[in-house]
Amino acid sequence: MLILRKYTALLGIALSALSTIFCPFLKVPIKGNWNLYETDTSLFLITLGILGLLVLFFVLRKITLFRFTAILYLCWTVLGLVAVYFKINNYFGMKLVDGLLAKTLHIQWGWAVLIGSALIVVFSVKKVKEIS
Repeated sequence: MLILRKYTALLGIALSALSTIFCPFLKVPIKGNWNLYETDTSLFLITLGILGLLVLFFVLRKITLFRFTAILYLCWTVLGLVAVYFKINNYFGMKLVDGLLAKTLHIQWGWAVLIGSALIVVFSVKKVKEIS
């Protein structure tokens, strides 16, 4: 039997939604800090789409679907971090230019907040034994 800790789940969802907008994910030298929307629009929209599914399953009280979507969301955030890292380091395909680009663009602390909030959402579902 699965139990959903509602306040923990809401905290994780709210933290995820707010971090995509307000936290810096990438530091660009001339333009400053970029949030997730400025870093990659499709990554931002898919992240908010998965968060929307989490909210839908939370409201409908479908805990098994919520748990599956929470694990999918955690995998998506880690995959997004890896994708942005590799895009920074292999953007042009030329070693010299990619090395210069990797030295100027820096990944910021917004990724830690996003992955941490995804972990909060995953750990808001608890499996307990049924007592007969």
